[in-house]
Amino acid sequence: MNSHNLPSVIRRVSFAAIFLCSTSPLVRGDDLTGTPPSPPAVIGTEITANLVNLIFLFDRMASNPPRAATKHYLARVSEPSSPLYPDYVEYQQGKIDRSELEKRLPHVAMLGDSLTQNFHFSSLASSFWRARTQWRKNWFLDTDPNSEGIFSVYERLEYITPLVATEYNGAGALVAARGTPENLRKKLVRARNFPGQVNRVLRATRFPDLIMIWIGHNNLDWVHGLSSEERERPESHLQTLTAQFRLNYTESLQCLIDRAKMENHRVAILIFGLANIDSFLQARRKEEILHTQNRKLYPHLNSGPRSFESFKPPYQKNMARLALMMNAELRTMVADLKRQLNNTHHVHLEYSDALTKVDFSRLELINSVDGWHPSIEGHKVLADAAFNALRPSLVFLRTGTRPTRKTRLLVSNYQTR
Repeated sequence: MNSHNLPSVIRRVSFAAIFLCSTSPLVRGDDLTGTPPSPPAVIGTEITANLVNLIFLFDRMASNPPRAATKHYLARVSEPSSPLYPDYVEYQQGKIDRSELEKRLPHVAMLGDSLTQNFHFSSLASSFWRARTQWRKNWFLDTDPNSEGIFSVYERLEYITPLVATEYNGAGALVAARGTPENLRKKLVRARNFPGQVNRVLRATRFPDLIMIWIGHNNLDWVHGLSSEERERPESHLQTLTAQFRLNYTESLQCLIDRAKMENHRVAILIFGLANIDSFLQARRKEEILHTQNRKLYPHLNSGPRSFESFKPPYQKNMARLALMMNAELRTMVADLKRQLNNTHHVHLEYSDALTKVDFSRLELINSVDGWHPSIEGHKVLADAAFNALRPSLVFLRTGTRPTRKTRLLVSNYQTR
């Protein structure tokens, strides 16, 4: 295929796929409780998703894979001062090949939703394409060396050690019950709920040394499927959602912990609390005023309430409250699981409120198109907060916190104790 024709082909096929998506029923079972959809619905979902994946076969060549490895790691591990120097010696002696040497580099994985992805809502076709192909370019895995761009967690870690980083996050991902099939929408954008992301980590040939998790924001749509009466008296429902959230989260997290226990290397798992919804809603109110004054500002501001009903003013207060309830459960869950790990000295589990403390009331941190997802500036702030939260995990992994090469960040924050 002529490369000059590729963009036009992509556009044409994109609209064909969007038409297919919009005319196909988004049948699903209950993601949160694990109630499976009917067999005909599952078959229909698989056929539709496979058809779209066939149409978009070439998009995997047109987009960067959600994985990055330090380009010149061989030169760095060849230095006698490198902790990986013994592995380099084995490589030089022909005892292991280049692939095995790369496997011995520190591996980092990120699990999450659209707040960890280069994503925002715009037109239906653009949103679909962005959700399906826009990997990297986010606070975790941006690889652009431009000093004006996002200085991602991956790039910051590279100053400490060569590594391999993989992102498993996806737009629309939920903390869902294990065993529930993904609905059609997620299959079409190649996103997976938390259990599906965990399964991909478990199937990887190399289990990560460090796993970072920031997911659960899509679970905050508490009014989904409720009657008018239930919306007016939501207390019981909020309690049920919170309990189910913890159950589902624990179930998937336990799978990672169980696998980590079987590994012969140290594993650190860092759980981030959900974003501060109160501060975000402050920005939302400012955006609504600006949008009313000038419709060109935040042109897709209403995409939120259309796809996420809890964004509507009558439901916002309880959405913010639900986030606080879920964060409290996450903190308690991690504390309980840590007690179970007392005799497992090579697995480290931690909860962090670093991303919860990010002040999303600042308009510059919010995307100027949909007024919902992080902007480039937002990704920069998230990268800074997340990296600062990594120190205990890096100390546990014995990775070190002192940069081994010249860095553009202030090294005073990362001196060893």
